Formats: sequence, C-alpha cells, structure tokens
Amino acid sequence: MSYFAAGHIMAAGGSEGEMPSVLAVPIDELVIGTIAFFIVFGVLAKVALPNIKKTLAERTEAIEGGIRKAEEAQAEAQKALEEYRAALASAREEAAAIRTQAQSDRAAIVEEARTEARAAAAAVTAQAEAQLALERSQAQAQLTRQVGDVAIVLASKIVGQSLTDDARVSATVDAFLADLESQAAGSSGTTGAMG
Repeated sequence: MSYFAAGHIMAAGGSEGEMPSVLAVPIDELVIGTIAFFIVFGVLAKVALPNIKKTLAERTEAIEGGIRKAEEAQAEAQKALEEYRAALASAREEAAAIRTQAQSDRAAIVEEARTEARAAAAAVTAQAEAQLALERSQAQAQLTRQVGDVAIVLASKIVGQSLTDDARVSATVDAFLADLESQAAGSSGTTGAMG
C-alpha cells in the first residue's frame, strides 16, 4: 500500500480537523528519486559526457586553430606590408636616380648643343674670314693691275711712246707699286699705333 493510500486511511480514520502537509516529502519517494537521479547521472556521465567533452575539445581546437591562422595571416600581412614599403622605397630611390640622370643628360645635351653651335659659328666665321681674305686679295690684285695700267698709260702719254711692251717698264711699275704698298702699310701701322 502506498503512502498516499495510508495517508487517506489515516485521514479518514483519524481526526478530521488535521490536514496532511503539502510540503511533506515521503521518504520512500525521496530514496527512489535519489537512486533514479544517480542512475540517470551515471548513464549521462558514461554516454553523453564523453561526447560533450569531445565536442568541447573540437571547438577549443577549432578556436585555437582559428586564432593560430589569424596570427599567421596577420604575420603574412605584416610581411607583405614590409615588402610593399621596401618596394616603394626602392621605387622612390630609382625614380630619384632616373630624375638625377635625366637632369645630368639634359645638362650634357645642352652643353653639347652649345659646343656644336660654337663650333658651327667658328666654322662659319672662319669660312667668312677666308672668303673675305680671298676677295680682298683678288680686289688688291685687280687694283694693282689697274693702277699699273693707269701708270703705264700716264707714262706713255708723258713720254709720248707706247710702254706696254717693254719689260723694263713693267719692272719699274712693279717696283713703284711695291714701294706704294710698303708706304701704305707703314702709314696704316702708324695710324693703328696712334689710334
């Protein structure tokens, strides 16, 4: 007979004014419940707890692996950043070297162009001076011939006979002209010394 049945019997047979307590726990149910709790706890400890531990270990390993991967990724990113900075610094140095070389080349090209222009100007000047000297000597020779011809014509008129065939007259005229040239050179030298 159960406790409840005994309680009903007692209630029916006993005094009618007492009521059983709702908070009172029957001892046999407490013992059975405690035994059942330990049986369920033991089964859970044997079956479920290893699976829970395994799942927790897998999660812990996954989290630690994720942290490790994140650290590796961060290290790789830092390495890539350092390589990028090194490449950027190298590119800046190379650009500076190219700029310096370009400025040096520009200065060399400008100097070479100036040298070529000076050489061309000197060549043109030399050619012009040579041409001028040639024209001067040609003009001087022509003037000398004309003065000689005029002198012979004048001398012929003074003497009254033709002097063009006489070699001696020709030599005299040449000597006279040479004397005039030396006097002209002496007077121009004196003029240059005075100036």
